[in-house]
Amino acid sequence: MIFRRILFLFAAISALAVAAGVLVVALAYALFALMKPYVGSAGAAAVVAGATCVLIALLGVALTMAAKPPKRISKAPERIVDRIADFVRTKPVTAVAAAVATGLMAVRNPKYLGEAIRAFVEGRDAPRR
Repeated sequence: MIFRRILFLFAAISALAVAAGVLVVALAYALFALMKPYVGSAGAAAVVAGATCVLIALLGVALTMAAKPPKRISKAPERIVDRIADFVRTKPVTAVAAAVATGLMAVRNPKYLGEAIRAFVEGRDAPRR
């Protein structure tokens, strides 16, 4: 049932994409036919190419703006669990590397484990802007 819905969704998306392509080609031909008496065939082709470049630039700007959601100002987490979750969420590779390094150091010398926990719990202030 779900697979069938997904297939219909993809079919609808592809139909809309094809319709948009046909519309763009028809509009390009209409613009060419409109400009041909004024600037000739080569000039009309240049106008169509310029209009296409403007359309692509506007689409690129719109997609770029849609791809980056606005940054949310978050308050500093109150609890240590929230700080750890926030750190892992923002820097997962660094968190895994730090966990592995801390584990290796704790095996070799347990004193380092206490230092690492204290450093993480105390943290440091956010940089000023």
